[in-house]
Amino acid sequence: MGQVVLKNLRKSYGAVDVIKGIDLEVRDGEFLVFVGPSGCGKSTTLRMIAGLESITGGDLLIDGVRSNDVRPSDRGAAMVFQTYALYPHMTVAENMGFALKMAGIGKADRAQQVGRAAEILRITDLLQRFPKELSGGQRQRVAIGRAIVRKPKVFLFDEPLSNLDAALRVNMRIELSRLHKELGTTMIYVTHDQVEAMTMGDRIAVFHQGLVSQLGPPMQLYERPANEFVAGFIGAPRINLIDCPAANSAPAHRALWDALSRQRDAGVRRVGLRPEHLHLVPAGQGIGAQVVLAEHLGDSSIIHLRVEGIPDLLTAKVGAGHQRLESGQDVGLTLDADWALGFDADARLAA
Repeated sequence: MGQVVLKNLRKSYGAVDVIKGIDLEVRDGEFLVFVGPSGCGKSTTLRMIAGLESITGGDLLIDGVRSNDVRPSDRGAAMVFQTYALYPHMTVAENMGFALKMAGIGKADRAQQVGRAAEILRITDLLQRFPKELSGGQRQRVAIGRAIVRKPKVFLFDEPLSNLDAALRVNMRIELSRLHKELGTTMIYVTHDQVEAMTMGDRIAVFHQGLVSQLGPPMQLYERPANEFVAGFIGAPRINLIDCPAANSAPAHRALWDALSRQRDAGVRRVGLRPEHLHLVPAGQGIGAQVVLAEHLGDSSIIHLRVEGIPDLLTAKVGAGHQRLESGQDVGLTLDADWALGFDADARLAA
């Protein structure tokens, strides 16, 4: 079992409230991702679960046992950090088996457990190497292996891929997802990268200013964000947010709002539209706009657009057929109004 429950969990440093009362249940065997910007409280919450930070208030339950004051080593949790923290004078096998050695596990049993973990991580051929002889991805596998041999109830990952290059991060995302399926152990994973969150998590907890702004499956957060913060944080490129026009607003602004008329219910003050739901047509058709920047990515293009009367640039994600667009070019816009999201004056998703 590896159920983790947070009940009104709080953390303060003096008069500063960092975690302001989190209620959250991590299901047994689940891969739950904590995501949010720097300073939102996601890593602090993870460290409280691990026992590396004291809990100011509320309760932490691991498999139904209140664990606020339980020693970190007795909580059944194993943590993998952003930094690998490997002992440079020990081999890979010695690094992975060190915690078992300290626990009094015999040499033969240590070797068996280390060997099994190495097979799972596909690093059997690295067991006699030293950390300096490994790549960044290999070192991170060793750090994960050190956690696996402890057979924890819960794995805790604190931005473990941040030090890797882009290609290695993709490979390690695949490996961690495979590892979760093979082990079936509860995993809580902290990241600021919403792509990692969307591709790895069974559910995502979006942190904002010491609270969980929304908890749910990745596509639920993408398609039905609870508020403007979640809508803006989940998704790349960011969602377009369009304010309700004033009476004297520019015609293009009003035309864009009118095209989203299904979202003009009572109380809606701003509308969000994902970049893939904004389409380009030749100038003179649709709603007039001007290209400010065209980012051509090969398989697609990200087009940043100026619409008269709207202070922020709008972003469209379009197919490869628009690669001839250039800065300053006039275009027209059409949109998928059915995908628009309406937000009220409190920035919450309107019904």
